[in-house]
Amino acid sequence: MRSRLPKVLHPIAGRPLIAHVLEAAPSGKNDTIAVVVGPDHQAVVDEIKRSRPDAKTFVQRERLGTAHAVLAAREAIADGADDILVAFGDTPLIDAATFERLRTALKDGAALAVLGFRAADPTGYGRLLVEGGQLVAIREQADASEAERAVTLCNAGVMAFAGSTALKILDRIGNGNSKGEYYLTDAVTIVRELGLRAAVIETGEDEVRGINTKAQLAEAEQVMQQRLRQAALDAGVTLIAPETVFLSADTTFGKDVTIEPFVVFGAGVSIDDGAVIHSFSNIVGARIGKNASIGPYARLRPGTVLGEGVRIGNFVETKAADLEAGVKVNHLTYIGDTHIGENANIGAGTITCNYDGFDKHRTEIGAGAFVGSNSSLVAPVKIGAGAFIGSGSVITRDVPDDSLAIERSDQTVREGWVKRFRDMKMLNRKPKSQK
Repeated sequence: MRSRLPKVLHPIAGRPLIAHVLEAAPSGKNDTIAVVVGPDHQAVVDEIKRSRPDAKTFVQRERLGTAHAVLAAREAIADGADDILVAFGDTPLIDAATFERLRTALKDGAALAVLGFRAADPTGYGRLLVEGGQLVAIREQADASEAERAVTLCNAGVMAFAGSTALKILDRIGNGNSKGEYYLTDAVTIVRELGLRAAVIETGEDEVRGINTKAQLAEAEQVMQQRLRQAALDAGVTLIAPETVFLSADTTFGKDVTIEPFVVFGAGVSIDDGAVIHSFSNIVGARIGKNASIGPYARLRPGTVLGEGVRIGNFVETKAADLEAGVKVNHLTYIGDTHIGENANIGAGTITCNYDGFDKHRTEIGAGAFVGSNSSLVAPVKIGAGAFIGSGSVITRDVPDDSLAIERSDQTVREGWVKRFRDMKMLNRKPKSQK
């Protein structure tokens, strides 16, 4: 990936690759999760615990192949289970329904179920060889005959083992290959040697995309966005130009929501009924109330909570801001670390000055307050309910309810000053040729 960030922590749709896999994994009362990680990958362990607090982690100290990696979690396998699912942390498009299909194959009597896909170009993939409806081998490209290379059914790497025979099969996998590694694909041959049955479950190629490059990451993002957009449309969201809207995996919508073109949603956004998000807005970690209107060109940052009917206009930025019902912030304004009471109006160019270079401070604005344009509210400060702030003011002290606060110098007008100034400048100015 040419990155300091571990591969499985690269995000698509606002969520790390491994988090997508963990979300798709079974999560019933009797389901347990074991994740095998490499040494010195604490950031990966932290993400695993954040995504699935019930997960156990195991470290593979040496990279000796896929079967060796699975057996790093021997303790979890030995605890006993009806079935064992094996998946990869870099296949974020895997679906929960696919895991269930693999488990169903085991319930139908297979000791091993292997996930396969029909590749448009199978070059480089292991081929799944099927005879009489049963999987008989997984043949790697280098070892395949010409006829076997013509097979388009390829190994996705995802497998399911019947719990009763899983360890018996895994322990019999050897390392007699050119690399001296333990390959999970050898499990098919062992299953047949034991007189057991291996099955194939097919899925689409997109679902089993592995991520090894930034280009593949971008391709997976495209597939995920198509899924999320379709799910939003199916739920009744109006996407005027779906291909221009970028969603996060956890974006939620109420009824009759409209999203205009070129809107980007980061993680942690919920949008209630009837809200409209206008073009070129960027929203992360925000809760948007019923019938709110956002943008165009608005930026809502984490901790923003908007009540019913709130209006956030063009070139407005909010952060850690709680705006109650009916608040209007229509133009060119920054609202940070702030609570605003219902029906207050914040004029164009207003800034809540929340940072002193060391600490953040809060601004409280009461219900029905009116803050005139181009005002600076220097936190910590409280503007009372119904108070008025005169345009162009710098407010550094609390303002009581229903009070007017103005902070300006007296305006001075000097008539004729400009003509005298220009005449003086022209008198003292020499022609360019004399310089």
